[in-house]
Amino acid sequence: MEPKKVLMVAGEASGDLHGAHLVEAVHAIDPEVRFFGVGGQGLKRRGVELLYSSDSLAVVGITEVLFRLKPILKALRGLKKALEQRRPDLVILIDFPDFNLRLARMASQKGIPVLYYISPQVWAWRKGRIRQIARWVKKMIVLFPFEAPLYRAAGVDVAWVGHPLLDIVKPSLPADEAMRRFGLDPARRTIGLLPGSRSHEIERLLPILLDSARLLQREMPDLQFIIPMAPGISKADLSPWLEKVPVDVTLVEGQGYDVMNVSELLISASGTATLEGTILKKPMIIVYRVSPLSYLIAKTLVKVKYIGLVNLVAGSEVAPELIQGNANPERIAGEALKILRNPDLQGKMTEAMAEVCRSLGEPGAAQRAARIVCSLLDSAER
Repeated sequence: MEPKKVLMVAGEASGDLHGAHLVEAVHAIDPEVRFFGVGGQGLKRRGVELLYSSDSLAVVGITEVLFRLKPILKALRGLKKALEQRRPDLVILIDFPDFNLRLARMASQKGIPVLYYISPQVWAWRKGRIRQIARWVKKMIVLFPFEAPLYRAAGVDVAWVGHPLLDIVKPSLPADEAMRRFGLDPARRTIGLLPGSRSHEIERLLPILLDSARLLQREMPDLQFIIPMAPGISKADLSPWLEKVPVDVTLVEGQGYDVMNVSELLISASGTATLEGTILKKPMIIVYRVSPLSYLIAKTLVKVKYIGLVNLVAGSEVAPELIQGNANPERIAGEALKILRNPDLQGKMTEAMAEVCRSLGEPGAAQRAARIVCSLLDSAER
């Protein structure tokens, strides 16, 4: 019998992370399943055959997609051909909705079952996409408990498995050992700067974060700063901005959770990193900037009060959000000083984060998702 074939598409760094752990969990059940598709280094390390790299596809914002349109369309055409020629037994799509829903339609039209792992944010904007999902997706797996009723009401076969980050977010070193390896002074307070995982996101946010660091150090000279470099980002990519600001910043490759763990405060781009910091109970400030046109469009479409995942899950502002024009060095430094000078405020933030973590379910989400994957592959065989 031929091994089962799965086409997996993870178009962004967070999708690559979750996809890699799902592949690992599936292989623990059935080592013969073969994966191919779109992703990053995480999927590649798990033996997934990458037809396209997610680095060339990921964008933040609406108009920003225009700058990646050529590789996006090329990947869609190539994956359509792969559906026809390789006939996978299952397609697994991870978030990345504008791309993945097109692929879901193609697969569905060819009679190939589609599992969607990690819901598009239909509860925040473009809720009409639920109808497309109901038409083209055989099974939806969601990570947040409030997502399941939305899909169920639309007739989608949905399962809530909990959040896989509860298993993934673990420092590899004790904090004192990590400080020593990173060359940090344990007597000084450490601020983690997280400018994002995509190159254009870093271009937009890093200069602002570095300017914030300069203002903070002027007020509190004992502060030290550290940046965990996202996969695919090198020191050479960051050095043009670092050279312009008179603040020493330590760069660390591949140990993001250790960097977060040694930081007293995180100043983070909106995204998965904010939930990772929440699991580590780290006070944070969330910053978000896209092109002015993207922001204007999003403002008319987005129907939620908050942008950061920790705040969305909590239903209240656990971490301050600085969006667009408010994401400027003076405002960021001001919010950071409020937190750093107020231990009671830090305590309230960490308590609220602990409550958010409790709402995310029990550990073992990737294993529960893998059992659903294997069940779909078994039913395809019959």
